[in-house]
Amino acid sequence: MKNSVNELSSGKPLSFGFVVGVTSLGFVVSQLDVSIVNIALPQISKSFSTGISSLQWIVDAYTIAFAALMLSAGGMSDLLGSKRIFQIGLIIFGIASMCCGISWNPISLILFRVLQGIGSAVMIPSSLSILNQNYAHNNGLRARAVGFWTAAGGVSIAAGPILGGLLIHLSTWRMIFFVNVPLCLLGIILSTKLKGSKRQLGRGFDIPGQLIWMLALVALIGAIIEWHDYGIKHPLIYGSLIFSVIMLLWFIHVEKKAKSPILPLSLFKSSNFNVLVLMGTILNNTYYGTVFILSLYLQNVLHYSVINAGLAFLPLTAGFIISNLLSGKLIGKYGIRFPILTGLTIVTIGFTGLFIAGANTPYWLLFIPFLAIPMGIGLAVPAMTTGVLSSVDKTLSGTASAVLNTSRQASGAMGVAIFGAMANGGATAIIHAITMSAIISPLAIICCGILIFKYLKAN
Repeated sequence: MKNSVNELSSGKPLSFGFVVGVTSLGFVVSQLDVSIVNIALPQISKSFSTGISSLQWIVDAYTIAFAALMLSAGGMSDLLGSKRIFQIGLIIFGIASMCCGISWNPISLILFRVLQGIGSAVMIPSSLSILNQNYAHNNGLRARAVGFWTAAGGVSIAAGPILGGLLIHLSTWRMIFFVNVPLCLLGIILSTKLKGSKRQLGRGFDIPGQLIWMLALVALIGAIIEWHDYGIKHPLIYGSLIFSVIMLLWFIHVEKKAKSPILPLSLFKSSNFNVLVLMGTILNNTYYGTVFILSLYLQNVLHYSVINAGLAFLPLTAGFIISNLLSGKLIGKYGIRFPILTGLTIVTIGFTGLFIAGANTPYWLLFIPFLAIPMGIGLAVPAMTTGVLSSVDKTLSGTASAVLNTSRQASGAMGVAIFGAMANGGATAIIHAITMSAIISPLAIICCGILIFKYLKAN
């Protein structure tokens, strides 16, 4: 067999809309399941008679698996070809979604959520790699493609609670998982026409690095989730935290010596890459954690019905749609710095606005932060993703996108764990958690903005 097998399909070039649409479909289903579950948490809790700790695991099992395996999946995309890996991810995700819908207790649902996370981890880096391979020759087209791709993901995250509320209102919480199956089937069929990257058969696979990274991440997030129930002084908690730190240090040591590392440390020689990955980490941590507690706040504190709670998130959808599409135009005109700094400013204002959330806050006061937060993120994230891809060689685009999305998903899982722990204790605790988000999130984003202003090189 030849050292390189070209998977680029021959014939008439595919349209821009088709390529972006199909790759975005994979991103849509994966991001939809990040947020659609949040709106169903009270119903799942009643169905299985379980507490907030189990609910955190139901949310984080997905993002932990997503984050733990995405580094390897990025390498597999570069190694075996992005189109093939993208299709495998869709198949895994569709099967896992069906299994989630028929789960019979919290443990089974958590395990099937892990399988969903594996499917997402496989298809996300490969979908972004397909875009980069198709449009690496044209920075303007690549920026537009990434803008639409991130817009689709952003809208699906924001639309998750709305769609989830509607599906639960019409049926049961199980329908939020069944809806993924036809979408995955459609993606598999359409993706047969996509142009993928070449197989790089000379590369190996870093199994030790993958296992060590997975152990480190699970130990860290598991300790944060169980912190509230056991306390920091419990051996299980501080032991897990110490174990996680040791694993992370060992992981870096192994990656330095690995022939084909899942995390090439050479990527971090670029200041653009470093600050943009840090930015993605902070945004996901604050956003995922805040949306988790807002879902509880709307239903358990303000006593919204599930359909009204879903509709309350409508500004998030509108904000992502408007700002994601606008971001691509701003990138083409001004580069990535302007939309990033503008977006971070807006999202800081949005998080600060959550200070007004109380036991009887009218919805019109929540509308502005609900709109500003996604608008700011929607402006910044496409520029962030474009900057990461342009900072590496296109042969490493799958790996680079995997590093970015791994850090974002891992941080998102930690955000759910941290803010969820604060919200564990009834209505008063939930309001306190939102107040803490209104303090912590803006401060973290302001620090990120300062680093972006200082170290991000214009491009």
